[in-house]
Amino acid sequence: MDFLRKSYHTARYTFALLSTALLSTALMPLVAGAAIPTYDFKVVRSYPHDPQAFTEGLLYRDGFLYESTGLNGKSSIRKVNLDTGAILQSKDIPPQYFGEGLTVWGDTLVGLTWQTQTGFVFDLATFELRSQFVYPGEGWGLTQNGKQLIMSDGTATLRFLDPKTFLEVRRIKVTADGIPVDQLNELEVVGDEIFANIWHTSTIARIDPASGKITGWIDMAKLYPAAGKGLNGENVMNGIAYDAEKKRLFVTGKLWPKLYEVKIVPRK
Repeated sequence: MDFLRKSYHTARYTFALLSTALLSTALMPLVAGAAIPTYDFKVVRSYPHDPQAFTEGLLYRDGFLYESTGLNGKSSIRKVNLDTGAILQSKDIPPQYFGEGLTVWGDTLVGLTWQTQTGFVFDLATFELRSQFVYPGEGWGLTQNGKQLIMSDGTATLRFLDPKTFLEVRRIKVTADGIPVDQLNELEVVGDEIFANIWHTSTIARIDPASGKITGWIDMAKLYPAAGKGLNGENVMNGIAYDAEKKRLFVTGKLWPKLYEVKIVPRK
């Protein structure tokens, strides 16, 4: 397991270092207070979260959380009781796959894998595998807008996929004041926006799905100060779920012991 973790950290963190300068430039509005507004948050409530869950995908559906976890040999999909954090149902992903983003489509769960270019379609009720599909490049985050699946791959590009064929329909480049922003990780459609965790940061980007322009930054740095101090700094913020009916927003991170309901507020 140590080897798997080191391999993950070396490959993915090296990639992150290559784009640090670009990402830092793109996030300058967060510090400089430029045209793109910055938002803060208030914690509404905290819930237990499995501290062994290397969270890659998170969603809310019919009163329950559904979560996908990563790392080779540790990847799974699971149904979770929101109030208690109890795992009600789970299915391991074969050990050759590193689980990534997860979303719901109809009566199925659709999941990605990191570098194996393989996606899975599971039955929502039973978690039985229905089918597999392939895609080029890496798989990171996954969400849907009611018409298409929306996928991130670690770059500044978001791909929109046909949910029946899994073929790409269109793509957008995510930018902040014209500068591409990569490392887009877990995704969630919130209202008419896409929220995206930016890997190895405590920032959530608010993205216009039509243009790809970032319309706001959400600074979550004060949420869990202990994050980033374990597993070679990989227990970073990752995981956004939205309860559209009650307009509740949930966030967590990899190996975090808590999941939080938060309210986004303008920075004063």
